[in-house]
Amino acid sequence: MPLINLVVVLVVIGVILWLVNNYIPMDGKIKNIINIVVVIGVVLWLLQVFGVIGNLQTIAVR
Repeated sequence: MPLINLVVVLVVIGVILWLVNNYIPMDGKIKNIINIVVVIGVVLWLLQVFGVIGNLQTIAVR
């Protein structure tokens, strides 16, 4: 994945998260949970993009 695409995806995710946090009225605990889930998802995605971890589809949860 080219670096510019990576930066664009991260900016779009950040803007969407900012919009959700500022303009959608919901409880602060729910916003925290959403933020944590998004951050964990982005970190896992970045680790996969840079090849630190393998393909996430091959991980089996039993």
